Amino acid sequence: MDPGGIERIRSAMIPLMSGLLDGLLLAAAPEGGKLGVVDSVVKFFKDGGPFMFVNLFWFACSLAVAAERFFTLMFRYNLHAPPFMEQISKLVMTGNVDRAVKLCSAAPNAPLAKVIRAGLTRANRGEIEVAKAVEEALVEHTPHVGARIPWLWSLANIATLVGLVGTIFGLIGTFQALGNVPAEQKQQLLSDGISKAMNNTAFALSIAVLCIVFHLILTSYSKGMVESVELNALRLENLLSRRNAGEPGDTDTRAA
Repeated sequence: MDPGGIERIRSAMIPLMSGLLDGLLLAAAPEGGKLGVVDSVVKFFKDGGPFMFVNLFWFACSLAVAAERFFTLMFRYNLHAPPFMEQISKLVMTGNVDRAVKLCSAAPNAPLAKVIRAGLTRANRGEIEVAKAVEEALVEHTPHVGARIPWLWSLANIATLVGLVGTIFGLIGTFQALGNVPAEQKQQLLSDGISKAMNNTAFALSIAVLCIVFHLILTSYSKGMVESVELNALRLENLLSRRNAGEPGDTDTRAA
């Protein structure tokens, strides 16, 4: 598309969005004339221009990814490992492998339960088969723990760049318009242009900071979950090895 067409589209979009936000601002304005929280947010977006709505989309995407990962890791995949592995150890050392498999099936979404179940189903086929089954289950299920978390870092970069583009466009439009207005209007026009530029920058950096915080929390939690799964998978292999060799388990040692 030629530059003239892009400029016409941009000129048509700005009055439309501005009129929509003006209507919302007038409808929500209190009688005293003092802006509330909602009014301040609407005015903030109105002063920022069309690129604020682009970043609003990326902000919604960031919240959706973070919410989905928090729900998945905290609820669907979460399994308290110490009591779970203690029950598994008791059942295995007393010869109730089938009950241990059923216990794993009671948590069908947890990666830890899936990996332990894969090893238990090969418990009577030797140490090599158990090790292969556990390794295959680890490769299959642990990548799901950290899925989509790296998106937050990319979304932070995208939001920052979109905010920078909005800032540059706001400044370009302001300085272009300064040459076509009387001197007494230049100060107001310059103030509006700087406000538009700073609003884009502030909103973009806020999104980026939020994404980085979410990324830090989720990465730390998912890494801890994967390490727990790997550690308990190794414990299961050692437990089955001791069982096949006729050695006492931890439960039997404590009882003795």
